[in-house]
Amino acid sequence: METHPTISRRDKAAPPPESHEMLQKRNEELEKELRHSLEREEKMKKELQSIQERLLVAEEAEERLCWQMGELEAEGVDHAREYRAHIMSLTEKNTVAKKLIQQ
Repeated sequence: METHPTISRRDKAAPPPESHEMLQKRNEELEKELRHSLEREEKMKKELQSIQERLLVAEEAEERLCWQMGELEAEGVDHAREYRAHIMSLTEKNTVAKKLIQQ
């Protein structure tokens, strides 16, 4: 039977000191990246909220403008009807005046 040098569990679990330092440094780098990522996420949340608020203001302004356009359109139709009635009245008066002149 061949004998193998035995490796204790302790030897397997404990990384060499230089590896431990590398892992600790990598862990610090990852924590730093996480902090930056969380900061970016918070900034993006605030930016999104700001955009949503601006969108709401724009939608309300659009509604007001649509309402005003509807009012102006209705007013324009009323003016056109009044103008047409006035033209018809003047045309009728003109016709009557021509008949009187021809007599």
